[in-house]
Amino acid sequence: MGNREKDIKALRQLFADLSDAWNKGDGIAFGECFTEDADYITFMGQHLKGRKSIAEVHQWLFDGPLKGSRLTGGESSIELQPRFITPTVAIIHGVGVVALSDSEQDSTDRESINTNVVVKQSGEWKITAFHNCRIQEMPGRTR
Repeated sequence: MGNREKDIKALRQLFADLSDAWNKGDGIAFGECFTEDADYITFMGQHLKGRKSIAEVHQWLFDGPLKGSRLTGGESSIELQPRFITPTVAIIHGVGVVALSDSEQDSTDRESINTNVVVKQSGEWKITAFHNCRIQEMPGRTR
């Protein structure tokens, strides 16, 4: 297996770990998928700065409004091959859906697309910038 294939496998695992942490309600494990100084923009436009903040806010969500929710997408959310800017920097667009634990409160428009800048530090891939938003149709166009 070449270096590029190993990197793609590691990146798929990173996003699988991210989904797994969400599904376990583990804010610390979720935060571990990010660099110490990561930027995280939520679909509502809030800016979380740093792994600690990302972990704390997600633990609050997992213990409160998103308790018991499931994140689908994970490793399969990497629709296209990562776009490697350098051997240690890549951009990945992913798709995910958060299913709330109470299906009566769950809507059908929870599909989101995210842009991730990932970096390889000390041989390990981490997310350093994440921007998430709801998928919406372009006026007059369909997907």
